[in-house]
Amino acid sequence: MQVISRYFPILDWGRRYDRGALSDDLIAAVIVTIMLIPQSLAYALLAGMPPEAGLYASIAPIMLYAVFGTSRALAVGPVAVVSLMTAAALGQIANQGTMGYAAAALILAALSGVILLVMGVFRLGFLANFLSHPVIAGFITASAIIIAVSQLRHILGIGGGGHTLIELLHSLFANLRETNPITLVVGVSATAYLFWVRKGLKPVLRKMGLGPRLAATITKAGPVTAVVATTLAVWGFDLAARGVAIVGEVPQSLPPLTLPDVSPTLIGQLLLPALLISVIGFVESISVAQTLAAKKRERIRPDQELIGLGAANLGAAFSGGFPVTGGFSRSVVNFDAGARTPAAGAFTAMGLAIAALALTPLIHFLPKATLAATIIVAVLSLVDLGVLCRAWRYSRADFIAIAATIAITLAFGVELGVSSGVAISVLLYLFKMSRPHIAEVGRIAGSEHFRNIHRHKVETDPRVVTLRVDESLFFANARFLEDYILDRVARDKAVRHVILQCSAVNEIDMSALHSLDAINARLGEMETKMHLSEVKGPVMDRLERSHFLGELSGDVFLSQHAAIMELTISPDTDTTEHVA
Repeated sequence: MQVISRYFPILDWGRRYDRGALSDDLIAAVIVTIMLIPQSLAYALLAGMPPEAGLYASIAPIMLYAVFGTSRALAVGPVAVVSLMTAAALGQIANQGTMGYAAAALILAALSGVILLVMGVFRLGFLANFLSHPVIAGFITASAIIIAVSQLRHILGIGGGGHTLIELLHSLFANLRETNPITLVVGVSATAYLFWVRKGLKPVLRKMGLGPRLAATITKAGPVTAVVATTLAVWGFDLAARGVAIVGEVPQSLPPLTLPDVSPTLIGQLLLPALLISVIGFVESISVAQTLAAKKRERIRPDQELIGLGAANLGAAFSGGFPVTGGFSRSVVNFDAGARTPAAGAFTAMGLAIAALALTPLIHFLPKATLAATIIVAVLSLVDLGVLCRAWRYSRADFIAIAATIAITLAFGVELGVSSGVAISVLLYLFKMSRPHIAEVGRIAGSEHFRNIHRHKVETDPRVVTLRVDESLFFANARFLEDYILDRVARDKAVRHVILQCSAVNEIDMSALHSLDAINARLGEMETKMHLSEVKGPVMDRLERSHFLGELSGDVFLSQHAAIMELTISPDTDTTEHVA
């Protein structure tokens, strides 16, 4: 039973579900449903899908995540970045609005679901660690800029498109003369109103005497009021006849049963985009889930989250949707609204199903400019150019990774941007690992502590050089260590002992072992002995299985203090004091 519960978390929290949890989950579901209706439609627009696909992608996936997911507050569905990546991937396969485009979206969601499930079953969640925080920060910032700019054509009421910032700006300026003044008024008004709702509505409601929770709830429902007002305006003044683009007819039905087209050619074309969407979606989702879980001291199991997200994406593939993941804004709203279990998500799915059945005729006159405004306001909160300044002050390597990811994403698109960001991060990591920090240390007077001679006042012996290597030794840094030690000894003819303090060395691979052999041999030719100190148990176990210890010219000491006491006790010891 415990094994089954591991893969079906609903069996765990479901046994303890009570009336109080039901009440809280229902309230949260109502609030999130109201928020998700315009958001789902907007992200379908961003992904290049028909508006109903946004609703469909928010029903079955949420239900499946409630069964397999471990987060009590995570709300799964279409999100801005994944929707943009979906549009970028599908745009290379077919034109928007065609059957081929919709079919490709299904296979993309299915591939993403399979990839996430495989990663979860085989516990491969650690692979997401190759996406460093600087890369994620840069990618999300650049993606948000691209998303916001891509929606300006809907605000202006003009044609055009593109997948990079350069293409989008060129398209905007080329079609600027075709701007529809009425659409511009609707779009700018909706955008300004939504920005005001985010910052100004809640204080006004509080001044009117409303409680904090009710004021927050009404504020979160702000986008719905923009949808209602602009839809009524378009309908009442017949603005569609004057060139204002509207959503149009939306099927009044539950999500259909759809079967992805298992085409080898299509799978080959979408496999890499599906992998990138899966990893990016998982990283975004797990960061949100863990942040919210920490506030209630709950535990998130990343590998099970992979299974939950995989099931959600398969649900989207078989119900007319497109790739989904856990969204930040909807999850925060779900958490703040008091959701206590994943059942809140299931109730939200039911609310959206009712909306798909009963409310879709009401959005016929909804202007696309309003949906574009909803997207712009949502994604601009993701733009964080300040991360460049923080990275510059803290780590130039991270700054390079962030700046390169932003520049490549803006110039060449999201797929190349995130791929390059990963490659740059790995290369920078290997570069840093290939040049490990090596500190020459001495003893602090009257103690058994050893510190860097350039930072502390320490005692040293001119015949003994102690080098602390602050990194595991492997193929990428072995030659650097070899050159460093031999150069240090070659500069000082008085040196007779070299001690490698291995307190920070967790592993020595075969390449590093070969370099240690070479160091030992070269030091022997220079009439200098090589010693080791503070070697960790697992490292020592492997060294004992090799020939190295038998050929070592010096000794292996349990502690650095023992090594210094052994090698410096002599009538003619000459101690030198170093001051930082």
